[in-house]
Amino acid sequence: MTGTDPRALASRYVGVWNEPDAERRRAAVRGLWTEDAAHILQPPQEIREAVAGLGFPATALEARGHAALEVRVTRAYDDFVAPGTFTFRLRNNADRLHDVVKFNWEMVSADGEVAAVGLEILVLHPDGRIRTDYQFIES
Repeated sequence: MTGTDPRALASRYVGVWNEPDAERRRAAVRGLWTEDAAHILQPPQEIREAVAGLGFPATALEARGHAALEVRVTRAYDDFVAPGTFTFRLRNNADRLHDVVKFNWEMVSADGEVAAVGLEILVLHPDGRIRTDYQFIES
């Protein structure tokens, strides 16, 4: 794992969310995450408040394993990128400490306005793939 470049990993990560080809997207998911990896999303504050208002705990949303990760990535692509409304782009701040990589990404509208910002904290498996993916929507 010592050879895992955080900038290259972050670029591949953001790229999968923009990938239009389903087969390449599926292959990218398998190349980025381990078979039992978890993607744990902290929903935006307004969603947490709405869920709490219904009497449910405002917990994280989790996808585990390649099949669930493919569904999550495909859904994001279909909802945000495919209609031409948004794309995802990497901020130039990827960094690594031992087996943890962190970086920010932006969801950008067609006119270049930043619509959302996220923070990824990735815990890597010794083979360099993602074991646990913590996603925070910051704005």
